[in-house]
Amino acid sequence: MIQITESIIINEKEIKEDFVRASGPGGQNVNKVSTAVHLRFDVYNSPSLPDDVRVRLIRLAGRRITGEGILIIKAGRFRTQDRNRQDAINRLADLIRRASVIPKARRKTRPTLLSRKRRLEEKHHRGDIKRARRPVAVEE
Repeated sequence: MIQITESIIINEKEIKEDFVRASGPGGQNVNKVSTAVHLRFDVYNSPSLPDDVRVRLIRLAGRRITGEGILIIKAGRFRTQDRNRQDAINRLADLIRRASVIPKARRKTRPTLLSRKRRLEEKHHRGDIKRARRPVAVEE
């Protein structure tokens, strides 16, 4: 069991890990040992996630989520399989934690009269500057 927040706990059976060969540092070891991890988590069918968190997680995941709703996290920063595995789990937990935060509702506001007046004055000022750059018309 992986404790994400006080209310969200994910069963480790919901997470599937595939170990692949990593790129980057490691010398010959990188060619022989599968140290990078591709962590897969089925967001659509996870019983551990509340619906509102699920929707926000799908939006947050972006391109890391497949059409079937499987979130794929690739971790290959470290030279050992265990550290990459832990890194992937931590990144998944962080993503779910961010999705569990309810965004603050935006209240519509209107610009103040003074701010609108300042904006128009600035536009007129810029227009005057640009008008001054034009060539002077010669009268005959």
